[in-house]
Parts: sequence; structure tokens; C-alpha cells
Amino acid sequence: MHLSPDEIIFWQHGFFKLNATIVFTWGLMLAMTIGAYLITRGLSTELKRSRWQNLLEIIVTGILKQIEDVGLRQPEKYLGFLGTLFLFVAAASLSTVIPDYEPPTGSLSTTMALALCVFVAVPLFGIEDQGWRGYLKSYIEPTIIMLPFNIISELSRTLALAVRLFGNMMSGAMIIAILLTITPFLFPVVMAVLGLLTGMVQAYIFSILAAVYIAAATQVRKPKPATNL
Repeated sequence: MHLSPDEIIFWQHGFFKLNATIVFTWGLMLAMTIGAYLITRGLSTELKRSRWQNLLEIIVTGILKQIEDVGLRQPEKYLGFLGTLFLFVAAASLSTVIPDYEPPTGSLSTTMALALCVFVAVPLFGIEDQGWRGYLKSYIEPTIIMLPFNIISELSRTLALAVRLFGNMMSGAMIIAILLTITPFLFPVVMAVLGLLTGMVQAYIFSILAAVYIAAATQVRKPKPATNL
């Protein structure tokens, strides 16, 4: 059992290393891309649809409902980004049933990359919704004194996202590894199933937090009503 897939080196030439994190991340993305193509190439608007299309519609509808519940207007606008985040983390967790597979979310470099995606997406969506001036103005509200605190908040929540996901994903894998060495086979299997559930919960939490940050960046500030003299 490895603490991180970074420890598994497949190829190395000087400073450059090809570790399990890179291989499994790109392998997972390739599998998701191929799966998405196979499912969506034969979409139908008729009453008779394939099971995969029904599953896809359930997932998409559920994600859209959660985005809307967070408070984001036009949830379809954010579906591609937030849906991809959720499906990647969820697929990484579900793929742990594959022998010798190490989920890339067990590496801090992967979780930090996901958090940086959120870090970049939040101002992009905010600027698109409010414009440069409207978005940047939020950093100095209600007073310019809040500027450094708002900047620190942006950086700290990015780090918190990465560490939260990394810690929760790695802790589950480590508990299962320890139990495998000190208990019979049956109990770790139950823990492995629990680990899959935990992974799905973490995927949900990560994507919801990303949606909350985007909602905070895109909220429309209503002008103050004029006072009658």
C-alpha cells in the first residue's frame, strides 16, 4: 500500500518522472472521454432510449438541480465545469475497485490542480457575469480595508479545498490498508464499500463548494433604492 500514487514511478529520465498519478489521471480522463462519446453518439428523443442515456439524463438532471439549489441562475451555464469536477472525483473513487489502481485524488498534486481549476473559474464566471469593474469592486466592499482579507480568503479557500479532498480520500484508503493487515477479509470489504460511498460524498461536497464560490462571485448586487426627500 502506497501513501500516494506519486510514489509509484513507471519511467524516469533525469528530473522528469512518469508516476502513477499522471498515468492514472490521464487514463481516467481518457476513459471518461471515450465513455461520454459512446453514450452520447446515439442520443434519442423518442420514448425508447438506451439505459446509458437514461442514466446520463438522471445524472445531468441531478447536477442541474443541485446547481440551481445553490443559487446560480442559468445552471446550464455551469454544468460543464461543475459536472466535470463531480464526475472526475466520483469516477476516481469508483475506480478503486480495479486491482492495482491508485486513485489520482490520493495525491495532493491532483487535488491542488482541481482546487486551482476552481480558483481560476470563480473570477472568470464572476467577470463574465458582472464585468471587470463589478467583480473587482467586490474585493473592496464594504471598505477598501477588506482588500487584503478578501485576497487571503481567495487563496486560503483554494488550499482548504485541496487539503480537504486529499485528506478525506487518503484517509479512507489508509484505513482499509490497515484493516487488511490486522483483520479477516470480510470486514475490509465492507470498509471498501464504505470507502466508495465516502468518495461519492467527497465528490458531491467538492462540486457543491465550487458552486457556492461561483455563486458568491456572480451574485447580482441590487442598487440601493433612492431615498425620497
